[in-house]
Amino acid sequence: MRLSQFAQRLKPSETLAISTRAKTLRAQGRDILDFGLGEPDFLTPPHIIRAAERAMAAGYTKYTPPSGLPELRAAIAEKLKRENQLDYRPEQIIVSCGAKHALYNLAMVLVDPGDEVLIPGPCWVTYPAQVAMAGGTPVIIPTRAEEDFKVSGALLRRYLTPRTKGLILNSPCNPTGTVYTPEELEDLARVLLDTSLFVISDEIYEHIIYDGLKQVSLATLHPALKERCVVVNGFSKSYAMTGWRLGYCAGPQAVIEACGRLQSQTTSNPTAFAQVAAIEALTGPQDSVRRMAEEFERRRNFVIPRLNAIDGLFCNLPRGAFYAFPRVEGLFGRRYQGKPLQNSTDVVAFLLDEAGVALVPGEGFGDSRHLRLSYAASMAELEEGLRRIEQAIARLE
Repeated sequence: MRLSQFAQRLKPSETLAISTRAKTLRAQGRDILDFGLGEPDFLTPPHIIRAAERAMAAGYTKYTPPSGLPELRAAIAEKLKRENQLDYRPEQIIVSCGAKHALYNLAMVLVDPGDEVLIPGPCWVTYPAQVAMAGGTPVIIPTRAEEDFKVSGALLRRYLTPRTKGLILNSPCNPTGTVYTPEELEDLARVLLDTSLFVISDEIYEHIIYDGLKQVSLATLHPALKERCVVVNGFSKSYAMTGWRLGYCAGPQAVIEACGRLQSQTTSNPTAFAQVAAIEALTGPQDSVRRMAEEFERRRNFVIPRLNAIDGLFCNLPRGAFYAFPRVEGLFGRRYQGKPLQNSTDVVAFLLDEAGVALVPGEGFGDSRHLRLSYAASMAELEEGLRRIEQAIARLE
């Protein structure tokens, strides 16, 4: 049976691939520390689990409307107004099987073959892949560590062409931890207001933010920009609900209705009882959200200085999310088993083999000089993993 050309071109997610490799090695008896997957190591808060249990007992085990329970869409609308100063009606909101699913829906309903979509890089591995799935051309705007991996309005303007259709912005950012300030977002908005581009604002890490900063949505800056902006969020990161597969987006009603039609022909509704649990997540106690963010900040404050103390590594200070994105080009040219390390893929393979530490190479994010380390792990694991990394690097020729 011959696969389609699309299937032959499709690559697996690099982040999921490295985690799968780590699990395989563990099954073979290897002592592997996995810092590859972007998944909080906390359990889903008990009150959310209990809400799901009650929902199942009450019969929420059947289909719901494809775009989600009306009660959940209303709760999301209230959350967006309360926390983000964004005014959306429930009809302008769709619930999907994770934020990744919401982003896929948007790519399919907004991007035509030949359209260019701008993505600041380094970026999450799935953005370019989804644009390409829709027939579009992902255009990566390269950023520099010296500028905290941020795109300015002037840089954005240089990448505009007659084929540019949209922009995907992620703040706080995976993999760099970059957080845009209100002033920096306003700089981008001034350029965007001169265009007709759509904007997808991925705000999945909004609550995992440090140093007293607050996440600001680009959609709040100008009413005219809000009409072309879609806000994407979900429950995986803030509520440790990765396996529940629930995300959502809010935006112009025509776009949301198109996503609903697409979803009705693909996945249909997200899991019914998980949606009831999501209502509890939004409306119930928020103490766990704050505690997780505080713990991630404590880990960040340990990990970044520790990385910067290792010969050949340098890491910016992330202001959000739970990733370190150290530059490893100081190791390039050094030899392992007689062969020189030439890029971050080589470095990651070396550290997995020699140190038993799983990381994600920067190539998948668009920068072969860096790798990604998730500090969504216990302090004991982080201490041990960084000790192993330092000792392995010291053994390089």
